Amino acid sequence: MELEQLRNDMVAAMKARDKERKDAISSLVSAVKKAAIDEGCREDVPTELVDRVIIKELKTVKEQLDSCPPERSELLAEYQKRYDVIAEYAPKMMSPQEVKAYIENNFGELVATKNKGQIMKAVMAVLKGKADGKVINETVAELCK
Repeated sequence: MELEQLRNDMVAAMKARDKERKDAISSLVSAVKKAAIDEGCREDVPTELVDRVIIKELKTVKEQLDSCPPERSELLAEYQKRYDVIAEYAPKMMSPQEVKAYIENNFGELVATKNKGQIMKAVMAVLKGKADGKVINETVAELCK
């Protein structure tokens, strides 16, 4: 995802007078800008950074959604709308089956050692941002049994 695309979608949401969508995209844009400043790439923001920030924001909103009490229906609806908007921009993650196949094909000799720490270190270096860390951890644990 490109930062410019997020900005264009934010402007489109403003023109459509879709406040919730505009607010969700606006928070993504500001989070990306902050991360870019922190990493010293303010002018030329890499796509990888934008994707990483989107994934982080998606996880944050998911936590808000999970921790919100059920009786707060208006808040739940707001969080759900925000989650849906951010999910549209999130990069597609690998499924558990794809992760397992990738690890078996590329790290077969490492899996044979059954050393979970070594396997996780090698796999996370390659799959970070392409697959959820929880999925990778569960898959590696299953392969080490």
